[in-house]
Amino acid sequence: MSGNNSTTVGTLRGGNLQNRNSQRSTLLKVVILGDGGVGKSCLMNRFVSNHFDEHSFHTIGVEFLNKDIEINGEAYTLQIWDTAGQERFKTLRTPFYRGSDICLLTYAVDDRTSFKNLALWRSEFLYYADVQEGSTFPFIVVGNKVDVPDSEKQVSTEEAQAWCAENGDPPLVETSAKDATNVEAAFGAAVAAWAQLEARLERPLVEDTVDLSKQQSPHRSSCCMPVSGAEFHNHNLTGMNDKEINHFCDTYWQPWYGHIKFVYKEGMICCKLYQYL
Repeated sequence: MSGNNSTTVGTLRGGNLQNRNSQRSTLLKVVILGDGGVGKSCLMNRFVSNHFDEHSFHTIGVEFLNKDIEINGEAYTLQIWDTAGQERFKTLRTPFYRGSDICLLTYAVDDRTSFKNLALWRSEFLYYADVQEGSTFPFIVVGNKVDVPDSEKQVSTEEAQAWCAENGDPPLVETSAKDATNVEAAFGAAVAAWAQLEARLERPLVEDTVDLSKQQSPHRSSCCMPVSGAEFHNHNLTGMNDKEINHFCDTYWQPWYGHIKFVYKEGMICCKLYQYL
């Protein structure tokens, strides 16, 4: 996995997010969850800017950074959301779960409580993100702070692997934001998990396929609509560019329609029927 130097920085306390990358890429929203103090902000900063601050403060509310990367010849813009782990910030962070493409469930290998709380973080995300298929959502489990001495470790690799096996079998990556161990690998695994799921979703049904692109009669509406007149849940799509419309379809339309996927093509928004294979 490789990345370039194009990075967009923003926080919910500041200005608007602007993607300065002129290359056409897939925008993925990545949210990092876990107890306070496990190193979520440090992981994000190490990945985005290769910077580590051992004395960084706890996140208050939600912050995000953007990172442009390329994996297997495909360009991606990762919109990485760092959330406050303390319970008192729950009402601030949970509204931003919706529309996430990937979730990193993070614990510290020297903090057993943070590991035990992974199930709570997973449940909180699934509920507030309104995920319909939790067993297939691209979760990545990240065990941070592997740089600590073995005598201080409270969670073994085997125990973490067993937890993953019982909770949808997400990939496990043990990292160190301090010395950069496996940080890029964690985000690379996240994108790979998303791409694998996307490939499965985009495989059309072989049997009992309904051709939604074929108009059955003059009295039935087509599966496509011109974008100039498209409006859904009070969102007017007129004036959006191709990337903005596709991101809108992924973010706002998919949770409402399950396996019916809306895509934008040649000035029209069309729906297609997919299934998990």
